[in-house]
Amino acid sequence: MSANRPAAVVVLAAGEGTRMKSTTPKVLHAICGRSLVGHVVAASRELDPEHLVVIVGHAREQVSAHLAETDPEVRTAVQYEQNGTGHAVRMGLEELSNSGIALDGTVVVVCGDTPLLTGETLKRLADTHAADGNAVTVLSAEVPDSTGYGRIVRDAASGAVTAIVEHKDATDEQRAIREINSGVFAFDAQLLTDALGKVRTDNSQGEEYLTDVLGILREAGHRVGAAVAGDHREILGINNRVQLAEARKLLNERLLHVAMMSGVTVVDPASTWVDVTVTFEPDSLVQPGTQLLGATHLASGAEVGPNTRLTDTAVGEGARVDNTVAESAVIGEGALVGPYAYLRPGTKLGRKSKAGAYVEMKNAEIGEGTKVPHLSYVGDATIGEYTNIGAASVFVNYDGVAKHHTTIGSHCRTGSDNMFVAPVTIGDGAYTAAGSVITKDVPSGSLAVARGQQRNIEGWVARKRPGSAAAQAASEAQRDTGDEQ
Repeated sequence: MSANRPAAVVVLAAGEGTRMKSTTPKVLHAICGRSLVGHVVAASRELDPEHLVVIVGHAREQVSAHLAETDPEVRTAVQYEQNGTGHAVRMGLEELSNSGIALDGTVVVVCGDTPLLTGETLKRLADTHAADGNAVTVLSAEVPDSTGYGRIVRDAASGAVTAIVEHKDATDEQRAIREINSGVFAFDAQLLTDALGKVRTDNSQGEEYLTDVLGILREAGHRVGAAVAGDHREILGINNRVQLAEARKLLNERLLHVAMMSGVTVVDPASTWVDVTVTFEPDSLVQPGTQLLGATHLASGAEVGPNTRLTDTAVGEGARVDNTVAESAVIGEGALVGPYAYLRPGTKLGRKSKAGAYVEMKNAEIGEGTKVPHLSYVGDATIGEYTNIGAASVFVNYDGVAKHHTTIGSHCRTGSDNMFVAPVTIGDGAYTAAGSVITKDVPSGSLAVARGQQRNIEGWVARKRPGSAAAQAASEAQRDTGDEQ
């Protein structure tokens, strides 16, 4: 637990975000496996606050339901009318107060559309706030171009913040300042509560501005300070789809940097995309054009890609996955998958097994050393160890109403172009002939042949297709062998 554990974190997520031009609330747009507000909540959790309150407004039912699913311990407070950031924070404090919670300590206020903000930076803000004894501490950032941002004006001697000046109101000297306001603050809880009651609405928007609290506290003789973020890109807010894409790229680069520094080889970071929930072991290898999503995990020595998308999939040590789409699958140690394979939910590949080219699997458990080399569909099936499934095999699992299961034993050899009409069981060590439609159980050690008897009709082409190229070719072949009639 942090020594400077906040009494509360308040996340501002009530805005509509009209510039996104979307039916999806802005804070629910996702990058790298989490919603924008989900990233902010995750970073806030690293502070271990006593209470975490998200202010909802626009599409509040949808946002609240999302929060309840992703972090059930989050409280929500409703801002029915968007009357400014100060009003939003006041709604959050009133939600806690109405629940009988008296805040004592630090209240951190963050924006719900800043997905690049890290827990480390928020801890630095809380630590600076406590160490400097501030009434309020602003998270600031030094940016290459501060045009359009509120400038942080400091006292030269003490370093205290004397003002936040908006660009349009700044003097030429102030416009040269590169330190800007992020909109993230740490407050003394009691002083914040008192000051919010004094915020006025006599401004062009008729709203309660949270930044007015800084002036109120400073005029009352309290110290206002600032903590500078280590990377100015952390404070970037998302207002449109262009900024959403830029943030996704930055966060993806951050995640890949961490992976590579921990021993993962990423051949082409520019074409590799990962979610925050993906995990790696050292010496795993990611080829170009790969997407790793959800709770995907790569074990040591695993090689994935190129042109592969894995979602919630575990790849075992030394396994190779090439040009494959997989979802909720388990790929065993040393297994080979692809190219052009499709592993659907419930697929489990055993150690050193194979799902080869143009193979689709669903709810299938494949034993150690078993191979499904190519052009096959395996659905709702269990296959034992060291069995070989012939090319172009289909596990016929659906009768139009219900799904049925096929079981194939160990050390079996099934012929090409087989259909296994479930429910059906093939015993250990059994064989099936090519072209068979298997509708009955096959005992262990048996050979099953289930196909029509071949019949050759001599002279059919000459009689039915006279003068055709086929007839001419057949005539020449028969003449060459002396069989022409």
